[in-house]
Amino acid sequence: MQGLPIIKPPYDRITAYDMNTGSILWQKTHSSTPDNIKNNAALRGLDLPRLGQPGRTFIGVLTTKNLVIAGEGGVHTNAQGQVVALLRAYDKATGEDIQGEVNMPAKQTGSPMSYTHNGKQYIVIAVTGQNNSGAEILAYALP
Repeated sequence: MQGLPIIKPPYDRITAYDMNTGSILWQKTHSSTPDNIKNNAALRGLDLPRLGQPGRTFIGVLTTKNLVIAGEGGVHTNAQGQVVALLRAYDKATGEDIQGEVNMPAKQTGSPMSYTHNGKQYIVIAVTGQNNSGAEILAYALP
């Protein structure tokens, strides 16, 4: 298949359900398109939306009163040439992207969690290193 997955995208997404009715409130493609798909010669000239990461790349989410927060389970090259995975936040009611995605140095390997210390809130997430580097726990302070 010219180096492309045989499954139609999106390759990963988050789905929010109304727990009272069981109906889907929203669905959102989550992860960035990986380089081997984005740069595939068979897709040259196409303006691709975010397609997500093929395979088992979605690990878990953190849900707060207003947000759904999730990291990417795969990496891609960003506009600055860095290989990153993103930590993203979505509006819990609508699924809209919240501005301020964060570049992580590696893919998410554990569900994010949140804690407060001395009045400041933090998001903590486990990631695995690239090229045989060790795993890390990242902590991001919220403004």
